[in-house]
Amino acid sequence: MQKFIDLAHIRKTTRKISGIVKKTPLQESLSYSQKYNSKIFFKREDLQDVKSFKIRGAHTKILSIEKIKAKNGLVCASAGNHAQGFAVSCSLLDYNGTVFMPSTTPSLKVRLVKKFGGKNIKIKLVGENYSQAYKSAMDYCKRNRKTFIHPFDDIKVIEGQATLFLEVIEQIKNPIDFIFIPIGGGGLISGAINIFKQLSPKTKIIGVEPAGAPSMKESINQHKIIKLDKIDNFVDGAAVHKIGIIPFKFCKDYLDDLLVIDEGEICQSIIDLKSIEKINAEPAGAMSSASLRKYKDKIAEKNVICIICGGNNDESRMKEIKKRAVNWQNSLK
Repeated sequence: MQKFIDLAHIRKTTRKISGIVKKTPLQESLSYSQKYNSKIFFKREDLQDVKSFKIRGAHTKILSIEKIKAKNGLVCASAGNHAQGFAVSCSLLDYNGTVFMPSTTPSLKVRLVKKFGGKNIKIKLVGENYSQAYKSAMDYCKRNRKTFIHPFDDIKVIEGQATLFLEVIEQIKNPIDFIFIPIGGGGLISGAINIFKQLSPKTKIIGVEPAGAPSMKESINQHKIIKLDKIDNFVDGAAVHKIGIIPFKFCKDYLDDLLVIDEGEICQSIIDLKSIEKINAEPAGAMSSASLRKYKDKIAEKNVICIICGGNNDESRMKEIKKRAVNWQNSLK
């Protein structure tokens, strides 16, 4: 069994990053609660300054690196949100960083990385997906002896993500019955596992993956890490060919359930969150609320939390989002 991170370390990390990371609201949704005959709460990580939870893990990891090593230059690969957290940290700590992003990254995320990083960040757009950008970043690190900041397969990054769930525990009075969490590489849900399995073991942790990139589902099914040959990059914040080694260990040992959600249903969730809750969620950020339909009977009269993990949604994508949502709705008829 994968060993848990010491809760004292997570609490210490919470204090360390408190100057940069916001304590985001845990909001009860009356409309969703009524719809599902339960109490539905949204954890609003889209309200971080970088509009995603990724600042937690990136900053935690960068703070843990020796200054001499960090001053030599830091590197990351990201589909967008990790890069923004990385850029903020590099700028605040005055480290030089190089960001490798897929050429398919939404332009909004590229612009925001430039904005947050300023003179401290260089951006290289490489490949068609995260895996290709990651390979280029690792090659660059080896050639130039730079330090790589992994977006999810790193225990310090997971420790940073765990601070989100420590907040959740402190923000709600009643026991949490279910928590729905998006999975990309697995860093966020690994943070959840470390908190809930130690502080609230009765809480059911439900992972959610996009149908176009079910890398955790395939890996758990086959009892080993599987690299998917082909993925749909639409849910850019959660579309990875290959999950992390550490997250795989946590998930195979402790995950209560894992759902795979059609991209069209995720698109409908983006539209619903915007129209009903005035939440501008990106595709990965809308995955948790999209999964509630599949759990409707199980969550009745329960306390349920959905992690809105990111809000970097490019308005230029709304036409495609609406089209995918309509196609999904038609498929149900």
